[in-house]
Amino acid sequence: MLILQRLALRAAFACLVLANAPARAETASWYGAETCRGKRDCRTANGERFAPGGLTAAHRSLPFGTRLRVTNHATGRSVVVRINDRGPFIRGRSIDLSRGAARAIGCAGVCHVSLARGG
Repeated sequence: MLILQRLALRAAFACLVLANAPARAETASWYGAETCRGKRDCRTANGERFAPGGLTAAHRSLPFGTRLRVTNHATGRSVVVRINDRGPFIRGRSIDLSRGAARAIGCAGVCHVSLARGG
């Protein structure tokens, strides 16, 4: 019984430490249906059908399926997105949000955001 209590305490402490990890400041942009260039069945890098209104994002190196909380510094609004594509391919940008995710946090064009794992 004592061993289980210690394990539970360690797990709770680890969650607390990870939850309070500092978020990184990044530059975000967004992409929508124009990315498909008129194709009817546009696919993301992981093979899913691209849904411009969804809460998804593209990142260069994070594993597909990773969930990130993206917070817009200008508006203070945040959204949890799932990585399902690769990009952005423009220097200085860290993440490409789907149009739906960008709208949710009030990002028009390029914006400064914080990225934190989980959500």
